[in-house]
Amino acid sequence: MSEVTATPAGQKRTVHAVAQEKNGLSTQDLILIAVLLAAGAVLKLTVGSMLASFGMKPNFIIAMYCLAIILTRPKVGQAAIIGLIAGLICQLPMLNATPGLNIISEVLGALVCGLLVKVPMRIGGKADINPIVNTFISTVVSGGTFALMAIYINVVSNANSQTTFAAAVGAYALIVLGTATFNAILNQVLVPIMRKVLKK
Repeated sequence: MSEVTATPAGQKRTVHAVAQEKNGLSTQDLILIAVLLAAGAVLKLTVGSMLASFGMKPNFIIAMYCLAIILTRPKVGQAAIIGLIAGLICQLPMLNATPGLNIISEVLGALVCGLLVKVPMRIGGKADINPIVNTFISTVVSGGTFALMAIYINVVSNANSQTTFAAAVGAYALIVLGTATFNAILNQVLVPIMRKVLKK
């Protein structure tokens, strides 16, 4: 049974509802965010590189900042800052072949994630599908933004490019949708596990 607190008007709210109204991020939240972003970078360099050799291009950094936002439920502005930090991490030479683009794309992706995390998404009032829906949409926004900017720089504005606009869009669309699907499934699995661990 959920604990309750009484308001001045005599109304009752659950502790979960009170927790959702917290102001800002706690020290524990900041540590969790830092750990997840670092884990995302390490996973992209290791597991991501290994999977890339099989034609898969998962982006663990997007998955991890979405996971961090879903778990900590920051304010929208704070979510954008998390995306900015993720974008700056992506500027490391080993993590990014096109410097600069990730800063914009990750901020937008995190901003969308920060907005969607406030939206209740439950099936039958029990199963929470926010992680899978939220992560998928946020990854599409981030990846799509990156793809459009990369296509403009490398194809549209490059007279020497041998790649057609349609071919570039098709290739990036497959990568973005594949990455979004992978990230969404990963976070749907990780969120309930992480919540149980954090409660302990």
